[in-house]
Amino acid sequence: MVNGTTGESPTLTPKEVKQLFEIAKSEAGGKIPLIVGTGSNSTAATCEFTKEVGSWKPDAVLVVVPYYNRPPQRGLTEHFTAVANVSSAPVILYNVPSRTVAALEVPTIAALSKHENILGIKEATGNMEMFEELRTAVAKDFVLLSGDDMSCVDFCARGGHGVISVSSHVIGREMKEFIAKVRGGEKGAAAEYAKKYSEFMKQLYIEANPIPLKAALHWMGVFASMELRSPLAALDGAFHKDFKACLAALGKT
Repeated sequence: MVNGTTGESPTLTPKEVKQLFEIAKSEAGGKIPLIVGTGSNSTAATCEFTKEVGSWKPDAVLVVVPYYNRPPQRGLTEHFTAVANVSSAPVILYNVPSRTVAALEVPTIAALSKHENILGIKEATGNMEMFEELRTAVAKDFVLLSGDDMSCVDFCARGGHGVISVSSHVIGREMKEFIAKVRGGEKGAAAEYAKKYSEFMKQLYIEANPIPLKAALHWMGVFASMELRSPLAALDGAFHKDFKACLAALGKT
């Protein structure tokens, strides 16, 4: 996933996004599907950037619900339809109302799922009741991806196809194992995952993503510093002790 929230997408230039995609493509070596975030709160700007990104040949583009201007459902339908119509790459909807305020509703998602160039959705509300309704409403081949790390294993247990994750940068192997368990029918695995990582998830969102994650990756030796681009800032020192203790308990530092 290139140019997502965890990658500080709001502060990247189009040139930087292309550079990051080229690096990711080289590292992936054709073995890993690559998705690029292209969304904004302007339909025209999103269409323009999505067309540009399409020329790079990603496997899909991730298009977030337009933020700040709070469009109605008919406006969201028009927005995503317009983007899908011009995109040469399949489109993944991204529903994350905690950041965008506006949210896609189930009937809107169901209607958009019938568009031939809309592949699926990253659903980040963590609302399992909504997910159950959504799962039965969308087209049969529509891909359902979680965007909520705390509930993603339960999401997959209920028929979800996967997750685009923040915490997987730290517990990716463990997350994969738990998802495999629920897909194998192991009862209680989702509850076990939620219990085991509840404190970690709390610490991971003690400030806005990706602030705590970059601190964790710094302490793990992945990043040289905790630096982020303004207006984000490095994790407040008041949170360091508890977060480091949590990571140590998980064997990550």
